[in-house]
Amino acid sequence: MSADNPRNPGDRPDPSYQGAKPASASDPRDSWAFFGAAGGAVPSDAMSAGLARNWWLIALRGALAILFGIVAILLPGPTLAALVLLFAAYMVVDGVLAIVAAVRAARRHERWGWLIFEGIVDLAAAAVAFLWPVATIFAFVLLMGAWAIVSGVLLWAAAFRLTQAHGRWLMAFGGVVSTIWGFLLILWPGLGALALTWWMGAYAVIFGVALLVLAFRLRRRAHEGPPAGALPHGI
Repeated sequence: MSADNPRNPGDRPDPSYQGAKPASASDPRDSWAFFGAAGGAVPSDAMSAGLARNWWLIALRGALAILFGIVAILLPGPTLAALVLLFAAYMVVDGVLAIVAAVRAARRHERWGWLIFEGIVDLAAAAVAFLWPVATIFAFVLLMGAWAIVSGVLLWAAAFRLTQAHGRWLMAFGGVVSTIWGFLLILWPGLGALALTWWMGAYAVIFGVALLVLAFRLRRRAHEGPPAGALPHGI
């Protein structure tokens, strides 16, 4: 008879014995109940309730996204100009911070040369964006076109290392499409910039609609209250 468990003369402990700790689904550390059917974590009731209470913030975000998308689709030129100015403002802030960090590093007798160089390059890029926004847009489109060509050629070359069963021709087709898209961007950068703006506007509209649907669903949940049978917090 075991000295630790007088009720069970074997090596296996009796779950009814008070000294043994039976497996319980309420303990997430000892049970697979902590995970959902798809292997993800159990949804948080507190997070869901918080989102339901602040549904209007999600709705506002969705409405702003839809508004931005409509403006980007209908007025692609001003949208591109605004994005360039926003990029220029960011480069100014980043350049100033880099120079300040370089000055502080020099006072501590640390390396500061690269920080100064980074700050100067950032300020130069901001000046170009402010003074020549159209040239900045074209440079961005040309850079994207070059990237599409290089990635397409690499995909085409890598496709012949695959067998047909692994999708050789699909990868080759993707490489051809990427290469053609890159050449089109380089040949007609203006149309490429407009196409990018329209794509961005369409994404913003779809994203905003999804947020609005989510917001009104959360609003309905907030008005319905907690589900039947749920215990209030603190019990």
